[in-house]
Amino acid sequence: MGCERGASIADVAALAERALQRAGVLPSDILELATIDTKTSEPAILAVAAQLDVSIRFFDVATLEKETSKLKNPSDLVFARIGCHGVAEAAALAAAGSESLLVLPKIKSAFATAAIAEIRR
Repeated sequence: MGCERGASIADVAALAERALQRAGVLPSDILELATIDTKTSEPAILAVAAQLDVSIRFFDVATLEKETSKLKNPSDLVFARIGCHGVAEAAALAAAGSESLLVLPKIKSAFATAAIAEIRR
């Protein structure tokens, strides 16, 4: 997931729920939440992880940028702002490993983004 600084918990939680529904994934199937390392103290991200009862993995921009070739929705605007071409999709892919696939490309709310990747072994 990604979100703007200060995004409401309600907005980010609703987006997470919508993502799960669109992907046909149960909350219990989620192993962890992943995002960019600038969100280590972002209340909405922390709250969603707590609601899902999962840990959060934080990635630096260099790690997220390595996922660019696999992104469905790379963004030059995001790259100009933070140094990588996407957060939600890139973090999901990085967390799920090198053989991972996006099962839900990025979806957005007013202040957040979410994507879901599947671990492939």
